[in-house]
Amino acid sequence: MLYWLLYEKLFPFFHPFRIFRYLTFRTAFATLTALLIALFVGPWVIQKLREFQIGQYVRDDGPKSHLKKTGTPTMGGVLIAIAILLPTVLWSDPANPFVWITVFSTLAYGAIGFADDYTKVVRKRSLGLTARAKLLWQALVGLLVAAALVALDQLHMFSTRLTVPFVKSWRPEFLWHGWPATIPHLGLLAFVPFALWVTLVLVGSSNAVNLTDGLDGLAIGCTIVAAFALAVLTYVSGHVVFADYLELQHMPMAGELTVFCGSLVGASIGFLWYNAHPAEIFMGDVGSLALGGAIGTVAVVIRQELLLPFIGGIFILEALSVILQVGSYKLRNGKRIFKMAPLHHHFEQLGWSESKVIARFWILALVFALFALTTLKLR
Repeated sequence: MLYWLLYEKLFPFFHPFRIFRYLTFRTAFATLTALLIALFVGPWVIQKLREFQIGQYVRDDGPKSHLKKTGTPTMGGVLIAIAILLPTVLWSDPANPFVWITVFSTLAYGAIGFADDYTKVVRKRSLGLTARAKLLWQALVGLLVAAALVALDQLHMFSTRLTVPFVKSWRPEFLWHGWPATIPHLGLLAFVPFALWVTLVLVGSSNAVNLTDGLDGLAIGCTIVAAFALAVLTYVSGHVVFADYLELQHMPMAGELTVFCGSLVGASIGFLWYNAHPAEIFMGDVGSLALGGAIGTVAVVIRQELLLPFIGGIFILEALSVILQVGSYKLRNGKRIFKMAPLHHHFEQLGWSESKVIARFWILALVFALFALTTLKLR
């Protein structure tokens, strides 16, 4: 909105407003705006959550040390969403479709998480939405995002070619663009592989962040690292010189998502101020699903889905630990691999303090993200 007003409308009359054309300037201010919103609105949100008695429910089968967290205000993801979306709208180009697709995905996954939290906390149902219902809604959002991107591909504003780490020339194509003339009856079946791929990435990403959100500040700290890495990737993908030098797909319109990633970094840092151990507020599913959806959508838009296991390395490890634990329990007659899943609880059961687990997982997240960025040159 400010970009449209100050640069596109007022720049001809006041030339210093040219500074608003620069992506780095707007990203920096979006980050600061998001940080300030989270810091200053945070106490009000915490107070309102306490007034409405929206407190955390801690399951009995988790670590006993977590029982003291019962009643801590939850659903703080509402604060994260506000702190992300307002600066994005203010500082990004409103004509950019990728910004709105990412905003939609963030809000949609946040809404699913809100419904789950509302069912658990307000209606006092300990399990919230059923697993099937959550997955169905998450898959629907993924399909809608895929449909929007396919439409942009048909307008030559997006490419469905996948970027493969460590490989320069091989970029597999998900869509067969020759189907209308060659095989008319194929129709929308040509879009199915891409739609399924996008849905898998978004559903996996949102649930991976959700599983990581089990210790004070763990998920949001890892989100800061992942969002910063994505900001770098979106910027170089949208910059013609850097993209050419690094042999990436040049996607000039996708570069505008750098502003969104900056807002994500700022909002996450601001939320961490109140979510750091001992936490004053928890993000809830409304926050974790929204963050996972945002991370996955940005990765899909810039065609870096295969880097997600490194960009969000901790998220992937946490999700894999749950999959392995459940698989082992069912296939090996009740035998478990870990003392408790997700992975952070396993280390708690080994005797690590909560603060130590959080700090060391943050360090690992940073190592993973740095490795992801090095792959830009190792091609």
